[in-house]
Amino acid sequence: MKELINSLKGDKVIWAFVALLALFSFMPVFSASSNLAYMRHGSGNAFTYLLKHAAQVLVGFFILYKIHKVPYHYFKAISKILLPVVWGLLLYTLLKGTVIEGANASRWIQIPFIGITFQTSTLASIVLYVFVARYLSKKRETPITFQNSLWELWTPVFITLIFILPANLSTAALIFSMVLMLVFIGKYPLKYIGIIVGAGIIGLVFFILVAKAFPDAFPNRVDTWIARIDNFTSDKPDEDDYQIEKAKIAIASGGLYGLGPGKSVQKNFLPQSSSDFIYAIIVEEYGLVGALCVLGLYLLLLFRFVVAAHKANSLFGKLVVVGLGFPIIFQAMTNMAVAVELLPVTGQTLPLISSGGSSIWMTCIALGIILSVTKKEEEIAEELAEKQKRDDALQKLIDKQLQEEEAAEKMELEGFSIVDAANPMNAVLNKK
Repeated sequence: MKELINSLKGDKVIWAFVALLALFSFMPVFSASSNLAYMRHGSGNAFTYLLKHAAQVLVGFFILYKIHKVPYHYFKAISKILLPVVWGLLLYTLLKGTVIEGANASRWIQIPFIGITFQTSTLASIVLYVFVARYLSKKRETPITFQNSLWELWTPVFITLIFILPANLSTAALIFSMVLMLVFIGKYPLKYIGIIVGAGIIGLVFFILVAKAFPDAFPNRVDTWIARIDNFTSDKPDEDDYQIEKAKIAIASGGLYGLGPGKSVQKNFLPQSSSDFIYAIIVEEYGLVGALCVLGLYLLLLFRFVVAAHKANSLFGKLVVVGLGFPIIFQAMTNMAVAVELLPVTGQTLPLISSGGSSIWMTCIALGIILSVTKKEEEIAEELAEKQKRDDALQKLIDKQLQEEEAAEKMELEGFSIVDAANPMNAVLNKK
């Protein structure tokens, strides 16, 4: 175990927070899965779901470990190569994707011979963030122009969003927001950002009009968005408010210290209790104290991302940490905000805590790349420390040599020779 811990490179604090979140996830997932076990197997035994979640977490940490060993500058080329592959996967998902858990949109594909469903938009977001960081960090002889960036940067961004938008508005909006944040930090001209935001709004309105004109092309999606926004802003009860109402009951039942691990009542009534609404179950079972502890872990993780970005010695490293780290925290905040009805229902999971293989694995890939950046900085720091150690040793030798020469010169000035210094008797005779 000690050897394994010593083999972990990069920011150890990030490793610790990630491990804490993953370990904590077992308790609420095990508790919330009893409803699924009862409905699907009739026994109420959630042990199978616990084992499944454990396997997903172990695979996730294996991916995290392997990714963090890869030098982070390799991902510059990898992102450029993978982007067309991701477009193909998104298009296939849009046309032939799988619908699971009662969703009315195709967001998943099934991996052949394994039977594992995979949400392609999560992989697309990671590849796109690294691609944008790569573009912003390129060395240029001339300043960025809107014409060049429109083709090299924004065309790939909008192609990716077009493939995601019809089935998943919340994910497309999250990705677009994070890209805007990334280009702002990367000192992309503000006037160009304003043009892109305006173009994005026009594109969204155009898509809604097309979806309304041809409802068979994108069945239920625009109506679902409108219904969710109406339900969020309206005081009238609606059937679509069922999830939020049960989540609010769970939160209200939790009180200060909660009902205790495994003692949630609303998990038996709340759909997606182990994924999209797991934060409500956490509040019910662990109370306000537990909810604040989970929130605090994410905020501390955000702080470490800021520290890691600050320490990175390359612009690409800084942008990669921001581009991959901040979306994890933003997604967590969105999930929590939905549970307490600060935002409409979005379908975003709680990173590292919610059940779901693709969500855990994609988060681990992003964290692996971030740790690869911090590992590089750690290696640079170790090299500098070793160099400083060698310089100090060399300086000590030089100082010692200088002291010996000064002592010899002083003795000569006093009438002694080097031979006299070696033989004091000769020095006495010479003086006579």
